[in-house]
Amino acid sequence: MTSLDDGVSGARPGVPRPHAVARGSIGILGGTFDPIHFGHLASAEEAREALGLERVLFIPASVPPHKPGQLLSSAEDRATMVELAIAGNPAFESSRIELLRPGPSYSVDTVAALIESGGASSAGGLARSPDSEPTYTFILSTEALLGLPDWHEPQRLLDLCRMAVVPRGDLSGPDWAWLDESFPGRADRFSFLDGPRLQISGSAIRERVTAGRSIRYLVPDAVRAYIDDHGLYQGPSWRNA
Repeated sequence: MTSLDDGVSGARPGVPRPHAVARGSIGILGGTFDPIHFGHLASAEEAREALGLERVLFIPASVPPHKPGQLLSSAEDRATMVELAIAGNPAFESSRIELLRPGPSYSVDTVAALIESGGASSAGGLARSPDSEPTYTFILSTEALLGLPDWHEPQRLLDLCRMAVVPRGDLSGPDWAWLDESFPGRADRFSFLDGPRLQISGSAIRERVTAGRSIRYLVPDAVRAYIDDHGLYQGPSWRNA
C-alpha cells in the first residue's frame, strides 16, 4: 500500500505484509456487476488484506447514475451473480440495499444508510459486531477516483467513510496537486493500494459472450454457468448495444 508521500504512480517497494484485522472495519465495493468478475474479487481481497478490513460488502447498484440509458441485466440476475461469486469467502458478503431503494444508487446515501443501521442492512449481510463500532472504507478504482469530484455529495461521502483506491491497469494515479485541488485538506481520507492491476472489464466480458467467445478464467465458474443457463448478454438487444 502506498501513500501520497510515496507518489501514487511511483516505484512500488516489494510486497507489503498483510495488515492486522481491525474489528468492525467494513469495506464497501459497489458497482453494476454486469457481470461481477475476477477484477472485482481481486480488488476486494487486496483491500481487505492491505487495510485489515474485517469484511467487504458487495453492493450491486439498481440505477447507476453514471450509466444513464445503458442496457443492463436485471437487478436480480446481477445480485445473484454477486452471491455466487463470493460464496466460499467468509469475509465477503452481499447486500441488496440499493436494489430495494428507488431512484439513482448514490453511494453517499448507501453509506449513510449503513451507518444509520449500525452496519446491518435490511437487505441482508453485515450483522453488527457486538464489541466494536463499524468503520467504513469505500473501495474504488483509480479511474473512478478521477471522477469522484462529480459524484453526488462527494465531500459528505468523505465525511462518512475513507477511500481505498485500487489501480486500474496502467492508468496513472493522481498527484498531490490534483488531490489538494479536488479535496482540500482531505488527503488523509485516501489510501492507495499497490494492486492487483488486473485489466478485466464487464463490457469486454459482455462483448465476448455476445460474440460466442469463452469467458473462462475471467469470471468464477459459477457465474459463467449462470450466464450460460440464463442466456445473458445474448440476443438482438445486446448485439446492438
